[in-house]
Amino acid sequence: QVQLVESGGGLVQAGGSLRLSCAASGRSFSSYRMGWFRQAPGKEREFVAAIGWSGGSTYYADSVKGRFTISRDNAKKTMYLQMNSLKPEDTAVYYCNADLYGSPLVAGDYWGKGTLVTVSS
Repeated sequence: QVQLVESGGGLVQAGGSLRLSCAASGRSFSSYRMGWFRQAPGKEREFVAAIGWSGGSTYYADSVKGRFTISRDNAKKTMYLQMNSLKPEDTAVYYCNADLYGSPLVAGDYWGKGTLVTVSS
């Protein structure tokens, strides 16, 4: 089992940048596929980005492709989401997600509590 804690959210102006972190505790972090999802007010949770266990495979939603970069450091048991050129529509609670199995594009079983990102226009 793995426990996940997000950090790095905050208020930023449109066009700005933020880097989110997801710190994991528990065993075998490097075996988990990891991802970010987000939920905007009044909307359903949606896929943002995912990364394979080794970091060699990455996946992005079309809405963030070219602006966001997902990465992981297995030695530090941490995943990151570098967000550049932020837009007001990126405003949401961002959640860290993990699982040992299944498609990286589908939410896994383990969730963090989320970190709020607010982009002002």
